[in-house]
Amino acid sequence: MLRPIRALAAAAAALALVSACNSAAENTSSPSGTGSAASAGAAARGVSGASIKVGGIVSMTSASGYSKKDTDLGARARYLRANAEGGVNGREIDYIGAEDDGQDPAKNLAAARKLVQQDKVFAVSPMSSVTFSGADFLEQQKVPTFGWGTTPAFCGPKHIYGFNGCLVPTPGGTLNQTWPEGIGQVLGGAKGKSVAVIANDSDAGKFGVRTFSQGFASAGFAVSYAKASVPGTAVPSDWSAYVKDILSSNGGKAPDAVVSVMQTPNNIGLFTALKRAGYQGLLSDPTDYDPGLLAKDATKQALDGVYVLLQFQPFESPDAKMAQFKADIKAASGGKEVPLNMHMLTGYMSADLFVSIARKAGRELTVDSFQAAAQAFSDTGTLVGDRAEPLGQKNSFGCGALVQLKNGAYEVSVPFKCYEPIPFK
Repeated sequence: MLRPIRALAAAAAALALVSACNSAAENTSSPSGTGSAASAGAAARGVSGASIKVGGIVSMTSASGYSKKDTDLGARARYLRANAEGGVNGREIDYIGAEDDGQDPAKNLAAARKLVQQDKVFAVSPMSSVTFSGADFLEQQKVPTFGWGTTPAFCGPKHIYGFNGCLVPTPGGTLNQTWPEGIGQVLGGAKGKSVAVIANDSDAGKFGVRTFSQGFASAGFAVSYAKASVPGTAVPSDWSAYVKDILSSNGGKAPDAVVSVMQTPNNIGLFTALKRAGYQGLLSDPTDYDPGLLAKDATKQALDGVYVLLQFQPFESPDAKMAQFKADIKAASGGKEVPLNMHMLTGYMSADLFVSIARKAGRELTVDSFQAAAQAFSDTGTLVGDRAEPLGQKNSFGCGALVQLKNGAYEVSVPFKCYEPIPFK
C-alpha cells in the first residue's frame, strides 16, 4: 500500500489546514480526535489488522538548492521489499511518503504535527534534515522516529533512533573515529600532521566543530583551525577570507588536511577557492558521495581528489547486502537503473532499522511493545555494521569508510571498518 509522494503544492495546502483541523482525518485504529500518543491497552495509532502506517520528513528542497529527496526513494525501496516478503508479522507497511520540510525549522515541526495529528502515523521513518525542530513533539507523542543521527535530538530521547547510532552525543557518550582514523591512514599517520575543521555558523555546525576537533586531536592530529564561521542561510560569494585564515592557520602555513563539516554547495565554493589559491593538501567532507554532482564540469573539478566520509558500506562494496540494496532501489524505480547516492542509503537504512525492530515486537504491535523490543535489539553485519539499542541512542555504531573522487569516479580509499569510539568530553 505504498503511495506516491504528494505534489509540493498539495503538501503546502495540507500543512495550512493542520492548525484548523487537527482532529480531522481520524484513523479508525487510533484514539478519537486527540492526536495524542496511544496509551497502554489502547489500539496503537496507525496500526490496523492489515497495515502499519509510516511517514517521513525529508529536506527535499532548501534555500541553497541542496536536496535530500532520494532519502524518500531509499525508504520506499526497503518498505517495498518488506511487503513483498509478507510484511511485518502479517501487516503491510503503508508508507505514505515524506513531507518536505524545506530545511526550515518551522516546516519541520509542522510536518511532524501533520504526520501525527492528521495522518495518524505509527512511526516517522525516515527523518533526514539538518533541522529537527519536531523532535520534542514526536518524543512527547511517543512516535518511533528513525533517521540520520546528525543532530542532538537522536542522542537521548527514548523514541528517536539514528540508523547508525548517535553521532552528536552529550558528555558521557562516545565519538565515531572513522574520519580521523581514515584520514590518518591516507596521510601515512597523524603524528606531525595538522588539520583545519570548518563548518556553518549554526548549532549543528558548532557542535560538529567541537566533536570533530576532539576526534582529530585524539587521533594524534594538531587541530590548527576549528571554526563554525560560514553563514548557514546563504552560500558565500567570496571565500577569500576563509581561505586566507585556513592557509595560514598552521603556524603561518597551510594545514595538511582541510575537513569541511558542510554540505554542497558550500563545499564546492570552498574547495574551488582553496585549489585556486594553490592548496595541495587533503580535502574532505561528509556529504558529496553523489554521482549526480558529477554531471557539471565545474562541480566535478571542484570535487576531484576530495575524500568523502561514509558511515555505511560503499556502493563499490561486493557485500551481498549491498547487492540487495541495489536490487531494491532498482525495483522501487520501476525496474530502471538509477545513479545511486548516499541519501538513498540513509532512507533505506532508516527504514531497515524500523522494520527490524518492529518484527521483533511481534504481532501485538503497540508503542510499548515496540519500545520493549528496541530495548533488547541487536544484529550484526548490516550495511552500517553491528547495531544495538538502546546503545545507539547514546553512542554511534563506530563504522565507516573513505572514498575519493578520481577522474570522475569514486574509488574506495579506506575500506569499511569499525573503529573503537572515544569518550566525548
